Amino acid sequence: MPATEGALAQSDIAALTGALRTEGFRGGIDHDPASCAAASTDNSVYCIAPSLILSPQDEADCEAMMRCLNRPQFARWPVTARGGGTGTNGQSLNSGIVVDLRRRMNRILEINPEAGWADVEPGVVLDLLNDTLAAHGLFFAPETSTSSRCTIGGMVATDASGKGSRRYGKTADNVIGLSAIIEGRAVNSLAASLPAALEAEVEAACNSGRPHLLSRVPALSRRFSGYDLERARRGPDGFEWWRLFIGAEGTLGLVTRIRLRLLPRPPHRRLLVAAFDGFAAALDSVSALLGHQPLAVECLDEWVARLAGDAGLLLDLPRAVRGADGQAPVFNFIECSGGDAEALNAQVAAIARDLPKLSGFTGLHVASDPEEIARLWTIRSASVGLLARRDDAQRGRVPVSFVEDCVLPPENLSTFVAEFGALMQAEGLRYGIYGHADVGCLHVRPALDIADLNDRVRLGRISDQVFAMVTRLGGIFWGEHGKGVRGQYLAELVGAECFAAFRQIKSAFDPNERFNPGKLITLERGLLGVRSTPFRPMRRDGVLARAYGCNGNALCHSYAASQPMCPSFRVSGQALHSPKGRAEALKLWDGARRSGSLTPLIEASVHAAMETCLGCKACASTCPIQIDIPEMRSHFLEHWHGTRPRRLSDRAMILLERHHRAIGRLRPFLAFGPVAALMSRLAVRLGVNDAPSVSRRGLADLGVEVVTPRQVASRVSRGKLTPNNVLIAPDAFSELFDTDAICDIVDGLRALGFAPAILRLPAGGKAAHASGARAAFLRMATILKGELDRLADCNLPVIACDPSFVTLLREEYRHAGMMPRRKVVSMAEFLLSLPEDALPRLPPDGQRYRVFLHCTERAKGQTSSMEWRALGERLGLNFEIAATGCCGMSGAYGHEARNLTNSRKLFDLSWAPLIEPGATVMATGFSCRCQSRRFAQAKAVHPMRLIADRFAGLPRSDPAKT
Repeated sequence: MPATEGALAQSDIAALTGALRTEGFRGGIDHDPASCAAASTDNSVYCIAPSLILSPQDEADCEAMMRCLNRPQFARWPVTARGGGTGTNGQSLNSGIVVDLRRRMNRILEINPEAGWADVEPGVVLDLLNDTLAAHGLFFAPETSTSSRCTIGGMVATDASGKGSRRYGKTADNVIGLSAIIEGRAVNSLAASLPAALEAEVEAACNSGRPHLLSRVPALSRRFSGYDLERARRGPDGFEWWRLFIGAEGTLGLVTRIRLRLLPRPPHRRLLVAAFDGFAAALDSVSALLGHQPLAVECLDEWVARLAGDAGLLLDLPRAVRGADGQAPVFNFIECSGGDAEALNAQVAAIARDLPKLSGFTGLHVASDPEEIARLWTIRSASVGLLARRDDAQRGRVPVSFVEDCVLPPENLSTFVAEFGALMQAEGLRYGIYGHADVGCLHVRPALDIADLNDRVRLGRISDQVFAMVTRLGGIFWGEHGKGVRGQYLAELVGAECFAAFRQIKSAFDPNERFNPGKLITLERGLLGVRSTPFRPMRRDGVLARAYGCNGNALCHSYAASQPMCPSFRVSGQALHSPKGRAEALKLWDGARRSGSLTPLIEASVHAAMETCLGCKACASTCPIQIDIPEMRSHFLEHWHGTRPRRLSDRAMILLERHHRAIGRLRPFLAFGPVAALMSRLAVRLGVNDAPSVSRRGLADLGVEVVTPRQVASRVSRGKLTPNNVLIAPDAFSELFDTDAICDIVDGLRALGFAPAILRLPAGGKAAHASGARAAFLRMATILKGELDRLADCNLPVIACDPSFVTLLREEYRHAGMMPRRKVVSMAEFLLSLPEDALPRLPPDGQRYRVFLHCTERAKGQTSSMEWRALGERLGLNFEIAATGCCGMSGAYGHEARNLTNSRKLFDLSWAPLIEPGATVMATGFSCRCQSRRFAQAKAVHPMRLIADRFAGLPRSDPAKT
């Protein structure tokens, strides 16, 4: 039957869906093509699409699900658990049924601070758990660089570990017990036993295989995991069957509940960032550093350090440490922690004294502030994403993970690095290295082009050679990320006797060989290996090239509400409704279209994924590969609407933007009470809620000159403008709906000594781009570009009123080949570009002024936040940048009735908790101010209003004289 091959027919799916509901299954059932595509990849080079995705509500739902699936007609259908989807070797990729445990089974069930444990469902994200435990002064010790999106269940499945494992061990060292579905019911290892016959069979296999495992596998701090015979049999009278599930990657069954060991959170931490002139010197320093007993020593090689510098991640380091322009130092991150601050300071001082004695040492920075430590650690945690960026110098090759977590005895680490480097040189490849130098676990990523068949062959050849190299040097091929399809090497490592015991255990727990079949241990099914597993489809050209470039790092699945990416995933919990999911959906659509297999079902499911995108652009900058779903969505919608009508609300927005000036002339009429009420009712009929009102004042009513680019160019040519003149550039929506903010900007610039004028500009095409009306967008872009180009030779700053206008010109216009010759800058960019003494400065007043940034600014990472903080320091104002995600408005998204619930949820996630009742909100974006007024009844103004009020009447600097 097809199920034995993994693919399920639609009739099979229909039969199972009915049976599940009859059995009492309450969770989600998804089998549309786009959802299955979204579950077809992880952070590896492989791709296997399931036929069905089940999202159980809780443990009881898992029991109902497995009772149904144990019926004879379904008993051999593949079942694979999936958590955060961050595996690097296809760990959770399979055909058949994927069980999404993160979407709904993500609760912390119980915390017992006194006993030091917590019970969690497998879908709980690591950062969420530790953020919750912080209130108790506790933490779950295993750490990963993907902690913002990896799940506890996934960590258990791979026996994950990361920074700090030298002190705290791996996940297995921090699990007390678990529940698993055995024969259709949940068995809790802390409260019940396995069925007697099953336990006897498994225990006998453990006893027979354990001596052979111990004799074959090196005894390292990052020890062997998966079917852990060593720890399952702790002594002659102790057998802990549940330990076999840790590291087994879901091949033995579904884990539904996990009890975790909690530890006191060290109250004091220090981070030393030590710079070296080369990676070899950094590695050679590790032995000396370990003599000081730090918590961790992490390293980056030259390539990763350069990428971090290019991404602006090194800006928190002093120039002496990060190096001058053109230099490329490498870094060791040395963390120390403890309960005694005095002893900790002495430990740090001793390390600082010894570092200059080490060869190649060039500089040191010590951080003690928790926020600074967290920012600096992002340099290391971002490594996996940074290495995803395409290396254009090597024909589109990009570093990929397939040999990336080898663990070696510390004394053989340098030998491994040298031999690995020689192998890469022989293959003609570049590579990046980062990782856990203190435990000998280095992440090595060769740069390959998976679209190239020769590089696919090369991947298999390198895997074989690195496995042999690591084994010869006394190491283990899989140090912390699990095995996945690299399980093909398992039998060779552990030997025939031990592997036979593994097969006996697999047969006992999974006689139908249905759980994550083809991984690690097989009985009758074929083994999925590094060569036999299907690769991701790749395409390097065309408007969807970025979708194909998605490497599945899943940063867009971050749980933190304060992160800009991705708002639609945050409110849905579905992988499809994230940049990663949408990239896979677009690839599915593109591949089907090019192969002639495109169906209405595929198109409709992809369209559903595009519909939930807010267009916030966070993925265009926050994503390590800058995937830019809004740009690709625009092209998809152009195709979609080629045969289907647009919504009336979309057409209305396009017309509103295009004819904003004509509509603006009707202000008095539109502001008349009955007319305004009629327009509001009409908007509701169009599916638009809380539509903004046309501003009562037009540009001509603001008490400032309004000029066209042609007039400006003429005056410049005649020498009629002064150096303190600046030009304010409002977009169509600011001009129509938000002239109060334009007035605030005018007043603020005047208070700082400038003479502003307002540019009258044509529509930019933002609404047309968002709805896929690309012909209309290009027409409007051409006209606006032409107008801005008139200012190309005018040495006057052009300042955008709204951050989204800057993004439109720099991103959408760039993609369209329409970049204006005259750069339009943000307010913070302009003011910070001036010399230090060009702006007046207030004496400190001890107050903090919270500024909410537009999501297109937040998406720029630290850059925009640092700009506004720096601007405040220049002016004598203490700007505190609110740590928020998207407010939920994002242009027209929040006004559409179909999005109202999610818009409110997003506002409540990160904005509402930071807004006091009746407070004045300073927000840089028009849509953010609208949302704050709508849901918090706040008075919302542009930050330039504060500057205007604080500097009004004070002596002004003359920017023209600086």
